[in-house]
Amino acid sequence: MKISLEEVAHVAQLARLRLSPEQTAKLTGELNDILTHMDKLNQLDTSGVPSTNHALDLSGPLRKDLARSSLERDQALANAPASDGQSFIVPRVL
Repeated sequence: MKISLEEVAHVAQLARLRLSPEQTAKLTGELNDILTHMDKLNQLDTSGVPSTNHALDLSGPLRKDLARSSLERDQALANAPASDGQSFIVPRVL
């Protein structure tokens, strides 16, 4: 699959990019190189390869969701820079 100078210029216009003729020609060559590599990859038989969403087999870093007792209000407010005994006092955001 090849991409033409006109197609590159059209996409650049849609992206609001101002490309000189030299830049357009260079970009056309680079995009054609990428498309050539993609054509090679498309020729590979991947029917026996399971799909993945990540290169490494990672497990989620989340802990189990268990019900626990929460902090008492006095403990939660103990290190607060400012409180009224019932809640945190923070600067007003408008």
